[in-house]
Amino acid sequence: MTQLALVIDLNVCVGCHACVTSCKQWNTSGSAGPLTDDDPYAADPNGTFFNRVQTFEVGEYPNTQTVHFPKSCLHCEDPPCVPVCPTGASYKRKEDGIVLVDYDKCIGCKYCSWACPYGARELDEGRKVMTKCTLCVDRVTDPALPEAERKPACVLACPTSARLFGDIHDPASAVSIAIAERAGYALMPEWGTRPANHYLPRRRTSMTLHPEDLQRADNPLKVDGRRPDGDAPREPGREDHAT
Repeated sequence: MTQLALVIDLNVCVGCHACVTSCKQWNTSGSAGPLTDDDPYAADPNGTFFNRVQTFEVGEYPNTQTVHFPKSCLHCEDPPCVPVCPTGASYKRKEDGIVLVDYDKCIGCKYCSWACPYGARELDEGRKVMTKCTLCVDRVTDPALPEAERKPACVLACPTSARLFGDIHDPASAVSIAIAERAGYALMPEWGTRPANHYLPRRRTSMTLHPEDLQRADNPLKVDGRRPDGDAPREPGREDHAT
């Protein structure tokens, strides 16, 4: 049985939010949208997102690290959101394992949100329906697109290739190999939901600093107050106003 999923490399995610914006753009204009945004630039904004990136610090100063943690629906193999839905709006596709919501059946009761231990469901306040990541099912199953483009929008947009997509039940797939070689793990396995999405852990790296690396070099464009190219007119720089 095929189980499509995302594998996210926490070691190279830089928290740029390209996945967030590309997800919002594609799904708003695609079969899942429109996704509601209420007063996005006001003091109390409210919006519907399928994908969010949480950023936090770990460790104790001065030995701290910044971790960027993308999170969306994990497309569990045993999704608790499906059996609690009173109308059958939440369902899991047999052919690829993607968990979806039938908006025509959804009554916005939020049972699926309460059942999901990952907080991956959001109520679209405009349409009063529950929404979630679809793995861009309309993209990945579109035969009109080239094979290389049949991936979720977030995967295609990631500048560091931190997001992988494929069938985790295929041992020869790139996602399965990454999980096996990099000790990929599922989020909160104690809930027994068997999340399909996996994370690749951060790796410890070391960097040797030499004394000369800590010395601030002079601005190469300023040599005794003159530019290397002579006395050509120039705009004042920030260093001209330094105190």
